Amino acid sequence: MRRDDRAVTQLAAVEEILLKCKTCRVAMVNEGAPYVVPLSFGYAITGSEELELYFHSALEGRKLDILRSNHKVCFEISYEGPLVQSKNPCSYGYQYASVIGFGEVSFLESKVEKSEALSALFRHQALQAASFTTEQVDKVCVFKIVSTDYTAKQR
Repeated sequence: MRRDDRAVTQLAAVEEILLKCKTCRVAMVNEGAPYVVPLSFGYAITGSEELELYFHSALEGRKLDILRSNHKVCFEISYEGPLVQSKNPCSYGYQYASVIGFGEVSFLESKVEKSEALSALFRHQALQAASFTTEQVDKVCVFKIVSTDYTAKQR
């Protein structure tokens, strides 16, 4: 990170950023070409500061084809605040906070894992608990990104 003065290093502060954000952009590579998709997400941070991001999708499609052939991804989660003005136009910018990192995708296969991930996703997105039926779990693909290589910053 070039701007150390904007680094967010406390895990509680990183989680504050995640709580405010609802969309994660996942970048992947398809036969040498970049491909990025915005996705709703849920998350968990383990005691080892490992970040797990949870996603759901249809059972098939371009995104899944790419992720199955190359598990390595980059992700970006952010929110934008108000404009910061200055007498110097080069000093203009927005208040923001972001988490950017690298990780690997794994597909969740067990109904229990899928249901837990979907519950985490719903809890994050809707701010309430939900449980899912076996039929609902079977109708979606659920995957996660696991990352220990992420940074956060804010202005």
